[in-house]
Amino acid sequence: MILVSSCLLGTSCRYDGRSWPCREVLKLSRSSSFVPVCPEQLGGLSTPRPPARIVGGDGFDVLAGRAKVIRREDGVDVTEAFVRGAKECLKLVEIFGLEKALLKAKSPSCGLMRPVGVTAAALLLSGVEIREF
Repeated sequence: MILVSSCLLGTSCRYDGRSWPCREVLKLSRSSSFVPVCPEQLGGLSTPRPPARIVGGDGFDVLAGRAKVIRREDGVDVTEAFVRGAKECLKLVEIFGLEKALLKAKSPSCGLMRPVGVTAAALLLSGVEIREF
């Protein structure tokens, strides 16, 4: 079983209310079992929601309390929701014994670069292998 960003499977859960279906991930879904997640929804945020960005570091820094996740349009701090969503994903990793994740690129939750997202950082710290799409 593999943890996967729900938006990659076509679920409309992105901040803008849209999905980001990925042909490669959809093809993999025919031969692999997935545990779909949207960390931001798991953290209590609505869909759609204002876009957010990490300020003062990356996801590792957010988890360590050295950086924050801030909504772009009004500066509201949504760090707690992002951390809560990452922790919920870690619970699923533990429950299902997951070792791999397929995550959405360029996301403050799931991205591996520009900067590493909060959930991606939590998964990496737990030894989960991540592939980004």
